[in-house]
Amino acid sequence: MSEKVWGGRFSEKTDSRVEMFTSSIDFDKRLYAHDIEGSIAHCKMLAKVSVISQKEAAILIKGLRKIKSDIEKGSFEFTDRLEDIHMHIEDRLQQEVGKVAQKLHTARSRNDQVAVDVRMYLRDETGKIIGKLGALRKAILHFAKLHMDVILPGYTHLQRAQPVLLPHHLMAYYEMFTRDVERFSEGLKRINVMPLGSAALAGTTYPIDREYTASLLSFPKVSANSIDSVSDRDFIIEFLSAASICMMHFSRISEELILWSSSEFGFIELSDAFSTGSSIMPQKKNPDVPELVRGKFGRVLGDLVALLTLMKSLPLAYNRDMQGDKEPLFDSVDTLKSCIDIYTDMIPKISVNKKTMYEASTSGFLNATDLADYLVNKGVTFREAHHCVGSAVVYAIENKKELNELNLTELQSFSSLISSDIFDVLDPKEMIDRRTSFGGTATANVTDAISAAEAALEKEKLALSETPPGE
Repeated sequence: MSEKVWGGRFSEKTDSRVEMFTSSIDFDKRLYAHDIEGSIAHCKMLAKVSVISQKEAAILIKGLRKIKSDIEKGSFEFTDRLEDIHMHIEDRLQQEVGKVAQKLHTARSRNDQVAVDVRMYLRDETGKIIGKLGALRKAILHFAKLHMDVILPGYTHLQRAQPVLLPHHLMAYYEMFTRDVERFSEGLKRINVMPLGSAALAGTTYPIDREYTASLLSFPKVSANSIDSVSDRDFIIEFLSAASICMMHFSRISEELILWSSSEFGFIELSDAFSTGSSIMPQKKNPDVPELVRGKFGRVLGDLVALLTLMKSLPLAYNRDMQGDKEPLFDSVDTLKSCIDIYTDMIPKISVNKKTMYEASTSGFLNATDLADYLVNKGVTFREAHHCVGSAVVYAIENKKELNELNLTELQSFSSLISSDIFDVLDPKEMIDRRTSFGGTATANVTDAISAAEAALEKEKLALSETPPGE
């Protein structure tokens, strides 16, 4: 084609600067496989309802498959003149099969064409992300199982609070990433809606069979309103929202790994393979991977804000502004996948300093609540016990001791109900294993939680392997 497909209305050639400015081929060419798949389905549907002949359909499908092969071999030329991936494929198809190629666009518009392309792309990528998050969660579980005997201080307000098992702490992130999987899975329901056949915005006069097209493309649902079909980008916004939450979780775990690997904490050491050095200070080993991941949260959040801002004032139906939906989407998909992958590989190689963690859990009066609970079990009200222990803490601070370092006489000066069994009560391991309430840090609880998570992951993996595309 030497002219624009929409050029019949125009008497002047498009300015080359406008061609460059309006072109999206630099980024939307990654949709080529989905665009061709959608076109093949559309072609089969047109033949089914006799808008084109079966012979014409066969010619078109053969040509489309040839184009896909050429793109994958790298022998396909892209140019700003043809604007987007749809026009590139249509132009090349006419070169391959002749004038019959002009029939392929019957009963559709680029508006519903790009909508179905993006939905198929995002459906595939969401499935990949769910699978990658499964691998990450498996890595967390394995790491947790290897460190069942490691005790560290749990924190509130970044102050030492109570001792917990390291695997219990890690399982908190397992829960976060599990919720991320649930959000992405829920989003698939909104992604898996087939818009093709809505045409520009009002539907079409041709006797098309949208349900048939949907079945060919593995969409369980067909969009109900043609105007909404071409102007809806909620499913992308929902994905970017889920991606932003997931990246926020990565930012949180990154912050902890950065702190824990510092000299001030010394809880862990990151593998040399996942660290870098300083160009001027030979002694430095920097946690650059967690730092970069922490920083990339802002990038994905920015993608979400960019698309929300783009869509917030658009009148119905399609507007060219919406060409800007793909760059933030592609960027977030790529960023999130890379973060999941590198964390999945990095976590198993982290070294834990068990001794330092334990020592940190035995200082800072982390057993104060347990002393209060001990008194409650002796019949004291919790508020009274809280006040009593607070006084004991003040005394211990003044004497530069921990509560468990006070002798029995000193402890009994705060309550006559305290007896020699208190020292077992204040032992970190005992403190942990008494927290048997569901979801607590007791060893038995954490063991059960890991077993349940492993079973859930296997079930999830099986479900993913058995679920056909689009469901």
